Amino acid sequence: MSAAEPFSKRGGVVTRVRGMLLRPALTWPEVEGEPATARGLMLGYVAPLAAIGPVCSALGLILFGPSIAGIHLKAQPLETIGGALIDYLLSLATAYLLALVISALGPLFGGRTDRIQALKLVAYSGTAVWLAGVFALYPTLGFPMAILGALYSLYALFLGLPRLMRAPGDRALTYFAVVILCTGALALFLRLVTGFMP
Repeated sequence: MSAAEPFSKRGGVVTRVRGMLLRPALTWPEVEGEPATARGLMLGYVAPLAAIGPVCSALGLILFGPSIAGIHLKAQPLETIGGALIDYLLSLATAYLLALVISALGPLFGGRTDRIQALKLVAYSGTAVWLAGVFALYPTLGFPMAILGALYSLYALFLGLPRLMRAPGDRALTYFAVVILCTGALALFLRLVTGFMP
């Protein structure tokens, strides 16, 4: 069984990325009916895309250095690479745990409990924010482009949530708002936990 199983018959990762960026409303119905496994989604889609930001950020900091008030500082390569690795692992953990949360919340908003559909939702809606990580190669562009990517990912999530989790229209907006709050809380919790690690 291929790690890229969910989309291997439809043109691969590039086709799915293009669909999520250019026509998410038309891509979600395709996604809903696809067979998938958690392993396939995580290894075949989330893992490679989530690596873009940390890798580009580390390269950008090492090549250009961080800048504070117009003063360029020299980044420490080992520390920078270590930070990028932690960011990457946090991205993977956040994606998987958020899918569990979305699945568990489904019945509260008239939807369903389905971990695979929830993981599809998290994996594919995250496309824009993960791809925006390429702009971290140049640190001053990284943050604004990450914001734009995050906003587009939220839009994709908003479109996909009612379809994949079968939430009725009148409750989908509240479900979406709760998912956003849970995303922020989960990311903050994981960041605090790793912040206390030696």
